[in-house]
Amino acid sequence: MRLSTVILPTTPWLRGGREKWQRAEELGFHAAYTYDHLAWRTFRDGPWFGAIPTLTAAATATSTLRLGTLVTSPNFRHPVTLAKELISLDDISGGRITLGIGAGGNGFDATTLKKPGEEQWTPKERADRFAEFVALLDRLLSEPAEVTSEGAFYSATEARNLPGCVQSPRLPLAVAATGPRGLRLAARHGQAWVTTGDPKLYEAGTPEQSVEAVAAQVAKLGKACAEQGRDVAELDKILLTGFTPEFNPDTYAAGAHPLRSVDAFVEFARPYAELGFTELVVHMPIADSVFAADEQGYEQIAREAAARLA
Repeated sequence: MRLSTVILPTTPWLRGGREKWQRAEELGFHAAYTYDHLAWRTFRDGPWFGAIPTLTAAATATSTLRLGTLVTSPNFRHPVTLAKELISLDDISGGRITLGIGAGGNGFDATTLKKPGEEQWTPKERADRFAEFVALLDRLLSEPAEVTSEGAFYSATEARNLPGCVQSPRLPLAVAATGPRGLRLAARHGQAWVTTGDPKLYEAGTPEQSVEAVAAQVAKLGKACAEQGRDVAELDKILLTGFTPEFNPDTYAAGAHPLRSVDAFVEFARPYAELGFTELVVHMPIADSVFAADEQGYEQIAREAAARLA
């Protein structure tokens, strides 16, 4: 199992931002990701920088660390412009980019580009948009010479992305999904699948219920892959941690936070390893936030946990 981290884009690059990404590489993380939002939850009224420029800077400040988004969504992206940015980033990084991509949700930056009072996308429209977005983005990254496509939501006319991705046949897509349509997209287009668990269990669920819910998701992914004639083992399975009951701040106050020690993290992670997850992602601690955690425990986990879970 690989261990990766998320670095939220809240620190100015020249005032500690660069050092965070370099530290992630020094600690031996497989990858470092960031959120692709215009603003996010409790961080909305503080510094928040763009994902693509941040990853571009990180690519020049590191040499072996994989980089990516967890996750990008159609909320404020278009496949044509996103593809151009991604092939540029893949080039600058020397082929170290993974695109985590999901349908997104309502609220926060989902309404930033809308007129005041304008209705948000319905669940069906969001799912329809996501399906069209992923399919077109796949073509744009895989067929650099010329893509023309007319869709209900996203179109391209003679879009060119030469010379294409450094990675072949294109940079990998890690599709975040738990519903049937999203899982089918992961099975059809993804090189990896991403989950955060069942959000309904964060407040009142138990760790055991969380593992059971994720096991059900894995089973549904397997069914979706079978329908596509694909072996589910071909997909990496990524758990973005921080959203299961163990990470609830009330639980943390009781001294049970998984990042408090290597032993605690391994105990948390073992059931997910047994479910076939190939990568666990932990948030780099941010003081006085929902991602507050012990820095020393986090660094020890980075150095030791992957070997313990092998």
